[in-house]
Amino acid sequence: MTLFRDGVNPAKLAVAVAGGFAIAWAGCLATMLRGHSWIMDVQGRPIVTDFLEVWVAGRTTLAGAAASAYDPKLHHAAQVAAAGQEFHGFLWWHYPPIVLFLAAALGLMPYLPAFLVWVGSTLACYLAAIAAIARSRVAALLACAMPPVFINAVAGQNGCFTAALIGVVLLNLETRPILAGAFLGFLTYKPQFGILFPLVLVATGRWRAFASAGVVAALTILLPWGVFGGETIRAFFHFLPRASQSLLVNGDAGWNKLQTVYGFTRWLGFQNLSASVLQGSVGIATAVALVWLWRRRDVSYALKAASLATAVLCATPYLYMYDLPILVVPLAFLHRERAFDAFELAGIALAAACLLTFTFGVLVIPVGTFGIAIVAALIVRRTAERTRHFLPGRAAFQAA
Repeated sequence: MTLFRDGVNPAKLAVAVAGGFAIAWAGCLATMLRGHSWIMDVQGRPIVTDFLEVWVAGRTTLAGAAASAYDPKLHHAAQVAAAGQEFHGFLWWHYPPIVLFLAAALGLMPYLPAFLVWVGSTLACYLAAIAAIARSRVAALLACAMPPVFINAVAGQNGCFTAALIGVVLLNLETRPILAGAFLGFLTYKPQFGILFPLVLVATGRWRAFASAGVVAALTILLPWGVFGGETIRAFFHFLPRASQSLLVNGDAGWNKLQTVYGFTRWLGFQNLSASVLQGSVGIATAVALVWLWRRRDVSYALKAASLATAVLCATPYLYMYDLPILVVPLAFLHRERAFDAFELAGIALAAACLLTFTFGVLVIPVGTFGIAIVAALIVRRTAERTRHFLPGRAAFQAA
């Protein structure tokens, strides 16, 4: 490509740039922590971010009031007490009761170490999964460079954990289906990312993985029922419609933050019905394409895995920027199949640039939809090559 002259290797350039961003993100977090603008304020009080709801839910669970996490008034009052100050807005606990076990474990620690343990451990799982998928330790460095990883760390969110779960499921599905299914069962903690997995498992006859996922999913309901009682389960299911109404129909968190076709359509000013129809159409088209691809024998498993990891982002109406470490999973599988060529590196850079504009506050709009679309386009391009459709060839550049 004419963009890379004088013998410059685009893959090595990409590694250098990505490494610079990874170091910069780490430096930003260290500076913010030292300057009391991350995790704890100058008075030693927790800064109000998404992790506060997790820690508070853990504390109330340890106090024997697990169901109170699903009462917005009680949960907010507990958050205000933990933060030491009143704050506007809401941090609702809308996770299934199984997550209360994890929250309780974090609640055993003071806020600062709990935050650091959570961010550090989930980041480590995420990086290990990406390195294993891509078969490259350098890939872990590149994964750190993606802007959503930084956003995830700032908020203390669970995007890296979700990405690690999806990555481990797909990494083991072909060779260890029972293990993959078990991890898939745990993905019920964020069910919007698991809706396409059963379809693929059934369409390809992966019954052991399907059964394993079903057993673990059932345990994620029965275990908290036995420990916390039926009241907590009932509180969760009673709360779900209210959370859906608030976040999806009313857009209380802001349409500009919802990184989906639905969110982008609502941000443009369309009503719920129009956005739902468009999101549903995209979801159906994605599901049909996914089944077609997974049933083909002339497409590698790595490419199929990349397609499924991307499809779950296309199908859900509920997706935030902190969830988009998941977008690195399909990229890792694409690299597993073969090294990126210059065209693909340019596409990845463009997708990262879209996400970067949100991080820096340049375009605080659903730019994540464009990043997802770019990665999807790269998968379509490779699929066209594998299925013998005409597409100009590209010279591969081996990653450093």
